Amino acid sequence: MENSSATQTGNGSCEDLGCFMVLEPAEQKAIGSICLLAGPITLLQNAVVLSLIASSASLRRRPSYLFMGSLALADVFASFFYTASFVDFHLFHRHDGPAASLFKLGGVTLSFTGSVGSLLLTAVDRFLCLYRTYSYKAVLTRRRALLALLLLWSTSLLVSFLPLMGWRCSTGLSPPCSRLFPYISRGFLACWTAFILLVLGLILAAYALILWKAHLHQASMSALQGASAPQQQARMRLDIRLARTLSLILFILVGCWLPVLGFMLADVFVVLNMAQKRAFAFCSTLCLVNSAINPLLYALRCQELRLMLVGRLGCLLGGKACWSPSAGTSPSDSAQTEADRSRTGVSAHSLGTSGGSQQEVTRGEPGGEGGSRR
Repeated sequence: MENSSATQTGNGSCEDLGCFMVLEPAEQKAIGSICLLAGPITLLQNAVVLSLIASSASLRRRPSYLFMGSLALADVFASFFYTASFVDFHLFHRHDGPAASLFKLGGVTLSFTGSVGSLLLTAVDRFLCLYRTYSYKAVLTRRRALLALLLLWSTSLLVSFLPLMGWRCSTGLSPPCSRLFPYISRGFLACWTAFILLVLGLILAAYALILWKAHLHQASMSALQGASAPQQQARMRLDIRLARTLSLILFILVGCWLPVLGFMLADVFVVLNMAQKRAFAFCSTLCLVNSAINPLLYALRCQELRLMLVGRLGCLLGGKACWSPSAGTSPSDSAQTEADRSRTGVSAHSLGTSGGSQQEVTRGEPGGEGGSRR
């Protein structure tokens, strides 16, 4: 800390990167432990999700799993770029030049922009699955899903490396540059923060509409079918589970991202002190924690992926017959027909609920089989 304070002049200008290295030794150990624990866990979980999706031809054809794969890929990037950059900077105090610093920061920005963008595509997919049930397959084709992913990653790549391409602070490390990120202009920081807040707002709106649609569906089915008291109680329990699931998703999303974005917005308008910079360093690790939680919230709540994972683990442990992609049908492929039929109501896959609860809804759904819907 003596070194970091010595590199800052009386007028607030920075002579080198030392004034951005604000953590005390005890704080360095704490935040290093968080990164070195969450980083490998994030990498392992998302690598498993990617391998499961990539090994199944059926899952690779379905937009929902393409979006999950994109989310897992972004979180794999985050586990590498964020952990390596953060530990290298705050623990080992590496003083890189402007190009190297902006390249590392661009990798971190790319990871988290791709992650949040993939969460938006996942939310849109679930929204369409409920609001465009009968035309879902025609609206969201595999080709359109791939185009959406191409647009997402192209935009993320361009936005993330704009500082490296020239949109950086003209005064180097001195005001009015960002006090949180070296060589970053406040204009770029304001635009990126506003962009992420907009994406998070769209995600919140999509899930709010999904919850409202689910509630209306349960109420309409009870009124049309004249369900008995046990059936009404079962549907009410499903409604409550949906609300809890979506509330958990939104709580984690907002809780992990809002503190970081709040500090970034504050950095645009005011001069942050040392205590606030330290708080930001700890809050930024919540984004990595979010990347570690994403596979549990989105991918591994899907019954098909869980079946595949159990099958692979059984194969590795020698307790079950192994399945290979070239052998034919995977456990997830054999369950696809039942999963497809469950798209007519409140989708179990889309909302992360159990298949058993979903069947209670779809048994009474008018319109026959759903094989042509998804």
